[in-house]
Amino acid sequence: MNREQKGHTLGPIVSSEHLSHKAKELSEFEFGLIISGHAFNRWIVRCMTAVGYSELGALDVLVVHSVNHRKRPKKLSDICLVLNIEDSHTVSYALKKLVRLKLVSSQKQGKETFFQTTEEGQKACKAYAEIREACLVESLSTLGISQEEMHHLAGALRAISGIYDQASRSAAAL
Repeated sequence: MNREQKGHTLGPIVSSEHLSHKAKELSEFEFGLIISGHAFNRWIVRCMTAVGYSELGALDVLVVHSVNHRKRPKKLSDICLVLNIEDSHTVSYALKKLVRLKLVSSQKQGKETFFQTTEEGQKACKAYAEIREACLVESLSTLGISQEEMHHLAGALRAISGIYDQASRSAAAL
């Protein structure tokens, strides 16, 4: 017999209930973000390992996909902006690693360095996409979330990230 059957109602599942007495739902949401973020990072690393690149971490995988997006050369600052990463040296380190692995190439144009995926990098991204389709997309379809709902969830997460960014700027000014 579970707690609900015994007459107890289950409260929110949180890891930091002590942070707010007015917004336990926010703590519950943040806990969901934490465990989802870790699961997502684990997934992208293991998917890229299945492609044959076990030495890549989560940021490396995100960077190679960002560089590959739209098949156009990109600057470090553009990659950081798209991925919402303040610490550009972490992205710079990932790019050096990807260049060393021959997944990405770099080219100087004036003072700027532009990065683009190599043929090998494009093949890796394509293989990743195939594994993603086989292992993840089919599983997600069992949740019964429509493409439209997924689109709205993605928009909500982007909007919420803006609120967290503003809150971090406010906290930095204290």
